[in-house]
Amino acid sequence: MNTRILFYFFIGIYLFLGSCSSDSTKGQDNSKKIQDLNYFPKFSSLQLQEIQQKRKISNEFYRKYLQSSNFNGSFLVAKHGKIIYERYVGNASFSPVEKNTVSTPLHVASISKVATALGALRLVDAGKVILDEDIRTYLPEILYQGITVRMLLNHRSGIPYYGYFTANTWDISTPLTNKDILTLLNKHKFPLNFQPGKKFSYCNTNFALLALIIERATKQEFPAAMHTLIFEPLGMKNSFFVNSKASWENATPSHLSNKKRFDFEYTDAVCGDKNLFTTPRDLYKMDQATYSDLFLSPEMRAEMFRGYSYENPGKANYGLGIRMKEVTGKDTYFFHTGWWHGSTSCYASLRNDSACIVAISNVYSKNVYSINRLALQFGNYPFQFAEEK
Repeated sequence: MNTRILFYFFIGIYLFLGSCSSDSTKGQDNSKKIQDLNYFPKFSSLQLQEIQQKRKISNEFYRKYLQSSNFNGSFLVAKHGKIIYERYVGNASFSPVEKNTVSTPLHVASISKVATALGALRLVDAGKVILDEDIRTYLPEILYQGITVRMLLNHRSGIPYYGYFTANTWDISTPLTNKDILTLLNKHKFPLNFQPGKKFSYCNTNFALLALIIERATKQEFPAAMHTLIFEPLGMKNSFFVNSKASWENATPSHLSNKKRFDFEYTDAVCGDKNLFTTPRDLYKMDQATYSDLFLSPEMRAEMFRGYSYENPGKANYGLGIRMKEVTGKDTYFFHTGWWHGSTSCYASLRNDSACIVAISNVYSKNVYSINRLALQFGNYPFQFAEEK
């Protein structure tokens, strides 16, 4: 057994067998062993002049694109392990009134896929999941053949979207769960939209099934598994997944642009594709950890941050749980957007510059997606706007 395999074997031991301590260690805080691994790499320090300059342009961006649109949420800019700028404005709830703060978890919608992907890839590193294994190894009851874990992660499975096929096959007065999606796929034998691996088609069902695979690999419910795999080791104390009506209704609500609160709908208990509630600081911790070989092996990092779909010309592509823009001669822009009900969000991981930008709103606003404009102030990214030509 070579050194790398041994290394990840022991990481797996930390993650999944830590509770099985000997008599001499019973009662000790095993989570400290995980924290002692130190998943946050050291970056080169920033000069004071650069900090001041980036803080100024971040504030200018905030005032022009977020504050001017009655932004209600949270915003963070960081580089080289240092938070440069952050704002927390508006209300988490309007009735009763509760303010958004640095520790208010907001629903980040499809940014949840980044966390789910990292959970799956950490299980690959730990030897619990095989990236190119047929998903029937983990979900033996599923009828589809030739779909791998990788194809779920990069949206190349061909599986149909549950938001469409459940409308006529499910009692919408009953909350839908991830397990229900799997049951319906088998019961109704819905055909694949295309042959697995042949093309890209963004579909939330992929990540709902990934959540089930994570559950079976860890023998934990998905929210608990993600706490073990991601949130606890990274100290993400204000982050959690919800997977029930009760937990959804106890979380920070989403609102329409007129600040009317969204009520629970039958697909709101499905998780993995959405239903991560978190803060910009916690997302930034997760972003920092993706640079660490202890948190994610160099092999898995390379698999995650590369494109898989080149059938059609264009600059948009998708890695494993991450969107990307690619243009020859430019730095690749890695990001993920989110929108579910009234929550909108955008997360950018500027890999060439070790920078991160996060904008989250729990009142519907498209302006959070404009953070690509700010990315231009950090590196040579593939965007060009009229005022910059």
